[in-house]
Amino acid sequence: MKTTSDVIQSASVHLAALTGHVFDLLTISKPISPEAAVNLAKVVSKLSPLLGNLIEFNTVAFLNAQKEYQDYGKWKRQDPGFPDTIFSSAIQPSPGFEIKAWFPLATEITARFKDSQNHFQEDQTYVCLLAWLPDQLIYGKPTIIDVCIVSGMSVAKARDTHYHNPPDYLVMEPEDTTARTRNLQQTNTNGYKWQGTPEQFRDAQAVVASWGRNTLPYQPTPEYQAKLRELIARYPYRLDTNFAKINRINHAEITAFKHKVLNAEHHGKTIREWARLLGRGNETKLQEALEDNLGIKEADSEDSVQ
Repeated sequence: MKTTSDVIQSASVHLAALTGHVFDLLTISKPISPEAAVNLAKVVSKLSPLLGNLIEFNTVAFLNAQKEYQDYGKWKRQDPGFPDTIFSSAIQPSPGFEIKAWFPLATEITARFKDSQNHFQEDQTYVCLLAWLPDQLIYGKPTIIDVCIVSGMSVAKARDTHYHNPPDYLVMEPEDTTARTRNLQQTNTNGYKWQGTPEQFRDAQAVVASWGRNTLPYQPTPEYQAKLRELIARYPYRLDTNFAKINRINHAEITAFKHKVLNAEHHGKTIREWARLLGRGNETKLQEALEDNLGIKEADSEDSVQ
């Protein structure tokens, strides 16, 4: 009998094999001139949300195409819902993956991961990061550059450890909403940043000190959350809208994956170098790099007319 761990491990092998895979979802036409290439380079990132979602949808179809699952279950997309896909079968708890597509010519991994540690107690959900680019850097078909698969619990713990710093910063668990209908249930943690006066802060520090050393590491338990709610009830805090960005949580495997992707060579330069060229706004240097490495010349304009 297959277990949750068995399915997670086998699916991880299939997902890792997506490196180099071309998704035939949409083709961006080759620019007809160096000037057009520069203009395209400036806006190609705007396709990231659309293509990212399409990649996520098609990844579920990719898993279902693997014959080993067809006898005992099926991968199903949850939209909305967490995680993005679960394996519907007799196996409990249901194995699942939260799939995050990353366009590395952007400045950072912009996806967020806000779900509570309490949802990963059986290590049944993993995160799959898919780094992708058009196969010709700014045009062509979306291609998977690299894949990173990590435990959802490890991501949630890294996030909470990184942010949790009472009384300056509080990580708050969602309230118990299990009695509500599915669409009204809350599963996300939130971050709150201190907004009080120095005098209030000293008073809050005394409150935290009274908890004792053993209660300082973050805990998603009702007892520990009650202590945090005491702080937020007595002192001013603001909701941190940047909380839980994957790029910022100091998860060792994700950080290593990010550097690996950015240092990978793609059409004559590292992806990091291409990102810097796109971000600095020097059109002359960008045009020269596109001409030299992608072979986009003025002659392409004449060829396209013919």
